[in-house]
Amino acid sequence: MKKICIVFGVLFILILTAAVTMREAAPQASAYLRMHVRANSDSTEDQAVKYEVKDAIVQFLIPVAAECESKAEAMDALEENLAAIEKVADEVLAKKGFSYRARARVCREEFPDRVYEGVTLQAGIYDALIVELGTGSGANWWCVVYPPLCFSGEAKGDTIRYRSRLLELIGNFFAN
Repeated sequence: MKKICIVFGVLFILILTAAVTMREAAPQASAYLRMHVRANSDSTEDQAVKYEVKDAIVQFLIPVAAECESKAEAMDALEENLAAIEKVADEVLAKKGFSYRARARVCREEFPDRVYEGVTLQAGIYDALIVELGTGSGANWWCVVYPPLCFSGEAKGDTIRYRSRLLELIGNFFAN
């Protein structure tokens, strides 16, 4: 009985230590620059063109984001390219026969929890590139511009994966 109490005591301390460490090591909203493309409406056509606009903007931003070595640089680069981002979006909209236009801005906005390539970003207020198509009242698409998580498959082959050795050990302990 004494051994069981000791094991549970040690496990409790390890779990508590891990929870505090993970909380301190959790990604902070201030470290990320997000991107949000909002469709004009939820119609099939507006949703389809949203993805085409998103693809064109991502292709435009890949070389821009690749040159940025900090979030501040990425924000400056986006601010400098807002007119170009709107132009890229407007060209896709016009080519597809839509009469509405795009508006792009960099601002702070609230986001819910979101998982990108295995990295969970907590709900909170983030700096973001917001691209509204027309009224911007339809369903939307999100990603992370800096660090470039939404471009990672296209811009570079590296994938960031986080894991907890402590949780693996605890899982293995209880699996046996």
